Amino acid sequence: MTTPRIDLNADLGEGFGAWTLGDDDALLELITSANVACGFHAGDPTVLRRTCERAAERGVVIGAQVGYRDLAGFGRRFLDVDPHELTNDVLYQLGALEAFARVAGTRVRYVKPHGALYNAIVHHRDQAEAVAEAVRRYDPTLPVLGLPGSVWLEAAEAVGLTPVPEAFADRAYTPEGTLVSRREPGAVLHDPDHVAERSVRMATHEEVVAHDGSVVQVRAASVCVHGDSDGAVALAAAVRRGLEEAGVHVAPFVGEDAG
Repeated sequence: MTTPRIDLNADLGEGFGAWTLGDDDALLELITSANVACGFHAGDPTVLRRTCERAAERGVVIGAQVGYRDLAGFGRRFLDVDPHELTNDVLYQLGALEAFARVAGTRVRYVKPHGALYNAIVHHRDQAEAVAEAVRRYDPTLPVLGLPGSVWLEAAEAVGLTPVPEAFADRAYTPEGTLVSRREPGAVLHDPDHVAERSVRMATHEEVVAHDGSVVQVRAASVCVHGDSDGAVALAAAVRRGLEEAGVHVAPFVGEDAG
């Protein structure tokens, strides 16, 4: 019988100046892939360099978390960006993070859209194709993370990129397999035991219970815990422990040991 395997990712590098968000150092002891902000929705040059260096020290894979140019809204507001401009914005972010990753002795290994951009390109084809075009032009060997069944992963595959389906440990699901809007009550989950149980079910049975009680199929190579959530470290620790106790191999989806 094949041992179940899954990557554990979290969003890091989201502080800015004197403002600190999340406990990146603690999360880096638990996760296998770090979605590092690229300066548009969060993060400044000092924060990004420090995050890349600490991830490299711990052997955590670095991914570029690209988003809308929206510091004030933390990248969680939809922007009706011209596709050509969006492609350039993503290229800019990739280049910025790559510089700090290289200085840290590593490189950007994958791409994951952030926040409103992530959710928009589940259905917004023009923007999905714009982001895919940016990654293709920058480095077509970079895998991209996204929601299973999204237009984004479809667009990425269409231009030769490797789509990687992702699940969310701490977000509620709709019966359609999308994420419940953060504007809705119960959209973000905070109980470590519940979040861990969901993650194990995703990894071992490829399913999750939606907010209406229905069971939704979720096939994922990576599971995300949001680094900016209250109690994010406790959630990540519970998820890691739960997965390992269930016999799931927790490892990056890219890298020498990714198989």
